Amino acid sequence: QVQLVESGGGLVQAGGSLRLSCAASGRTFGTYHMGWFRQAPGKEREFAAAITWFGGNTVYADSVKGRFTISRDNAKKTVYLQMNSLKPEDTAVYYCAAGIRVTGAQFMIRPVSYDYWGQGTQVTVSS
Repeated sequence: QVQLVESGGGLVQAGGSLRLSCAASGRTFGTYHMGWFRQAPGKEREFAAAITWFGGNTVYADSVKGRFTISRDNAKKTVYLQMNSLKPEDTAVYYCAAGIRVTGAQFMIRPVSYDYWGQGTQVTVSS
């Protein structure tokens, strides 16, 4: 089992920045990609960003590309999501996820490609 704990969410004004962290623990060996998804009230869960554990290849949703940056620290077993130029539309619960299967970008954007999920952290962007 892999445990994921998100942190770093909060309230920020439009144009501001936040950095989310996702700390992994447990049997993390064999994890090949990490992703961030978000879900606003009444909306479906949507992909934001993903990264491969080895190699650090990244993929972003069009809605966040150029504003968000995903990165990882293998030694700390932590993945980060740096969010800049935040907009009210970014308001959502952000979830970290880990996948144990080797995959490509077309699969990394799909929730079904992930095996473990964190509890989520709230991000609220005010206008």
